[in-house]
Amino acid sequence: MFETLTDRLQAVFDKLNKRGFLNEQDVDTALREVRQALLEADVNFKIVKEFLARVRERAIGAEVHKSLTPGQAVVKIVHEELLKTLGEGGKLDLGGAAPHVIMLVGLQGAGKTATAAKLALHLRKKGRKPLLVAADTYRPAAITQLEVLGKQLGIPVHSEGNTVRPPDICAHAIDVATRTARDIVILDTAGRLQIDETMMGEIAEIRRRLNPREVLLVADAMTGQEAVKIADAFNQRVQITGLILTKVDGDARGGAAISMRATTGVPIKFLGQGEKPDAFEEFHPDRLASRILGMGDMLSLIEKVTAGQAEMDEKEMERAANRMMAGKFDLEDFLNQLKQIKKLGPLHDLLKMIPGFDKVSKDISPVQTEKQIKTVEAIISSMTRKERRNPDILDGSRRRRIAKGSGTTVEQINDLMKQFRDAQKMMKTMQNNPRMRAMSGMMGGGGAAGGGKSPGRR
Repeated sequence: MFETLTDRLQAVFDKLNKRGFLNEQDVDTALREVRQALLEADVNFKIVKEFLARVRERAIGAEVHKSLTPGQAVVKIVHEELLKTLGEGGKLDLGGAAPHVIMLVGLQGAGKTATAAKLALHLRKKGRKPLLVAADTYRPAAITQLEVLGKQLGIPVHSEGNTVRPPDICAHAIDVATRTARDIVILDTAGRLQIDETMMGEIAEIRRRLNPREVLLVADAMTGQEAVKIADAFNQRVQITGLILTKVDGDARGGAAISMRATTGVPIKFLGQGEKPDAFEEFHPDRLASRILGMGDMLSLIEKVTAGQAEMDEKEMERAANRMMAGKFDLEDFLNQLKQIKKLGPLHDLLKMIPGFDKVSKDISPVQTEKQIKTVEAIISSMTRKERRNPDILDGSRRRRIAKGSGTTVEQINDLMKQFRDAQKMMKTMQNNPRMRAMSGMMGGGGAAGGGKSPGRR
């Protein structure tokens, strides 16, 4: 979402690093480029003006003059001011007596219905018992969509068709939740293509009657400059308590996140990305600020790996780690590890989270990366089990047969085998390293994902 903004800011800081010192003229020149980068990212111009004023005041002060690396000093200042603008991460307010009501509002097309299901799944993983409520009676497809999603996830959905008034449907849902011991009620309210009085009056009535613990505005991250107007309108009528940004994996320029947060003063609580129900994460301002400035996001990567362990075959990961440290890692293990790593998500996205690898990931096409992984899978899958377990027997005749069966060339097979041999040499070095042997004990189960990094880079 922030790739363009990140590229522009990094270019500014790289120029500053070439300076032996930093004067007021350097600061003003750099901030003009930062201003242009933020405006191009669709950050509201008033917010940009206030943000840069704070950065300038600090950048021309003593902080920078004490630094031997002006660019790094300015990055630090921008990072800290960006954190102030993004605010603190928001946890859901689920205090008091159950059931707790969470009301989702927003324009049509922002992804409210899918977000309702994602939020329900997220809360269920935390031990909650959510009930979804189909309160968008103006779009029949929304009711069907929520029912289908609820069935897929095993989460109950309360719906009464499109003839009952939404405020009444929501009120009835509270009774259902109480009877069925559901401790959270998530309301999927109606949206329009644009803000209108009927919609606002309806959601205002629901808020008044049910007094929800949370009123979350679901907003499309690609909204752009219109984000400020939308957020302000909803905040004035229903006093929103937080924001959920959707489609952050799309071709958004990122300004909506900064603008909506600064305009409303309420925290961003979640980010939705992708179509999968689990493509949903809590918002951490410090991590987002780091990603915007090209510093990576190791904490999110660790959480992704930890969460992915649930989907991985624990015994398989442990077996592979043990074989790796014993120097018995073969192409069959290689293929199995590759399949395990793929469960964490696209390799290209994982690279972006590693500090220093953001520039590397830009040089690698996501399509090309996935294509290379598929090529490796095709080559190894075209081998017999005997060949996978004993690659030494792969003579010219066998390699030609494998190339024909996998739709590749002998040269590609030769390249793969060279990389595999290099990996084996590295593993032999690891065997003689006490610290690496100790780490292998930690790699059993999901931790073995670390051992799968080598295949993932191929």
